[in-house]
Amino acid sequence: MRFTLFVLITLLAMACSVSQDKKIEIPVPEAQLESTKVAKNIILLIGDGMGMGQISAGTYSNNNSSALERFPITGIHKPQASSNLITDSAAAATSFACGIKTYNGAIGVDADTNAVQTILEEAELKGLKTGLVASSTIVHATPASFIAHNKLRINYEEIAVDFLDTEIEYFVGGGKKFFDRRTIDDRDLVKELEAKDYLIGNFLTDFSEFKTQIGDNKKVGYLSADSDPLPVAQGRDYLVDAAMTGLKHLKSQADNGFFIMIESSQIDWGGHANNADYIITEFLEFNNLIGKVLDWAEQDGETLVVVTADHETGGFTINPGSTMDSLVTAFTSTKHSGDFIPVFAYGPGSEQFSGIYENTEIYFKMRTAFGWGDQ
Repeated sequence: MRFTLFVLITLLAMACSVSQDKKIEIPVPEAQLESTKVAKNIILLIGDGMGMGQISAGTYSNNNSSALERFPITGIHKPQASSNLITDSAAAATSFACGIKTYNGAIGVDADTNAVQTILEEAELKGLKTGLVASSTIVHATPASFIAHNKLRINYEEIAVDFLDTEIEYFVGGGKKFFDRRTIDDRDLVKELEAKDYLIGNFLTDFSEFKTQIGDNKKVGYLSADSDPLPVAQGRDYLVDAAMTGLKHLKSQADNGFFIMIESSQIDWGGHANNADYIITEFLEFNNLIGKVLDWAEQDGETLVVVTADHETGGFTINPGSTMDSLVTAFTSTKHSGDFIPVFAYGPGSEQFSGIYENTEIYFKMRTAFGWGDQ
């Protein structure tokens, strides 16, 4: 017993006698190393109305696989508006774009209707290039909240005017009539944009052909429909191509980096219609886009990719009796629900997006990832 005690004491003494000058190398977790990097570019991907039910149904319908599984960081945001526990797209997108809670229907304004600078506008001021792509009209609530300031989301023609107040380099979405066949004035905003050196195309020329005309044009806009674009199941095919073309276009001229928001808009419309097939086909297109964006970001090495939704739509769920090949789905509403929303992140600054937080934090986390610090 005494001998055993002596051995233990001797070993402890030897351990304590290790030179204090010798440094012990402790491996730093990869996620922590990532936090020291600054994102040169940010790609924000929004699946409008995409909650866990939509993700689950889309994943099951895709051989139980989705590009979202490739993201190393996941989190959850709380989407309520200032005026209502159940948010709409305008209030939610304004939270992402401006870092504030506001009322349903607000576009880039606070609860008192005061304009608030958006992250896209700040990026422009800091010399970054910017873009917006949507499978809705480009003046719809989500894209509008990043570039416009209006007290009501339905003021589409007023929102279109705000496109002339920025130097956005790239935008694609529907709503041509709000630019060139207006009811509130006689302005032709397409001609005004062209006078500002924009190359403007529209749905009369397929996007795959239009993109070959971009060349050295630094500012590009494409109006993909006169009003709302078609669902993907009815032939809409520009979203993935337009998004990837946008990344290439912005990267080619973005010495200081870029910010782009890309929205898969019609997952939401499928929820409002209580149409599971509509939801799933729109999600599958979005999933394809997410995979391509991740591939691009992995090659680039300087880009933060964030995927989330503004809210869930329809109270969509998968019921007992379902199989992987045959889903039994149900809805609780034709409106939005108050469900918390998942967030997925990859790239420099991505570790910030884990945890549970208000939707406004996505704005602040993106600013931090850019290295912009306090406002």
